[in-house]
Amino acid sequence: MEEKTLRLPHFLRALAGDWGSDLSAFKVVWAKAMMWIFLLSDTFIFGCFLTGYAAARLSATLPWPDPGKVFALHIGEREIPLLLIAIMTVILISSSGTMAIAVYHAYNRNKPYTALFLALTALLGLSFVSMQAYEWTHLIRDLGFRPWGNPMGAPQFGSSFFMLTGFHGLHVTAGVIYLTAVAIRVLKGVYDRAGSYVGVEVAGLYWHFVDLVWVFIFAFFYLF
Repeated sequence: MEEKTLRLPHFLRALAGDWGSDLSAFKVVWAKAMMWIFLLSDTFIFGCFLTGYAAARLSATLPWPDPGKVFALHIGEREIPLLLIAIMTVILISSSGTMAIAVYHAYNRNKPYTALFLALTALLGLSFVSMQAYEWTHLIRDLGFRPWGNPMGAPQFGSSFFMLTGFHGLHVTAGVIYLTAVAIRVLKGVYDRAGSYVGVEVAGLYWHFVDLVWVFIFAFFYLF
């Protein structure tokens, strides 16, 4: 008995060919392409937040609090401006280095070192989030900061601070979970069986983006 084959209508076959041609024409890995699209959309969101912060600061009628004093750490009798923020920045920038090393070892199919540097990157990210939690606790409990007001000046300062750092901190927390999951997959040999470590590279794109966004927040919110 002759077996019948299902033939799609011409317009559906043409549509499938158009969609498939992207992969053959540009050699794009879908996971990497989708991550770039996500990061592009996230760039617009952070850009809107920074623009909103600039508008809030320019429209403030009360004096804008000095970040150097708000985020100063007291060591003995000395007040050191932005010390905790500087440490957080160094930690996050250092995590970009460990992430790059993890991707390097992933290209070389070195499973133990890839997992090690992914775990180290996640640990640095966890340290950053922990310091940010301390910063929030200190501002809310000790200094009386709220999203709608603060005792040091313009009320827009609190809303801008919690909006920017909170949204970024959420990204770092998600990144820590993401990198931990990728490290576990590396140790289980998932990428070896798949024949590609592109998943590590995609995770690296996300992490480098999170680090880059913090540089802009640090420059525009804490330094100016």
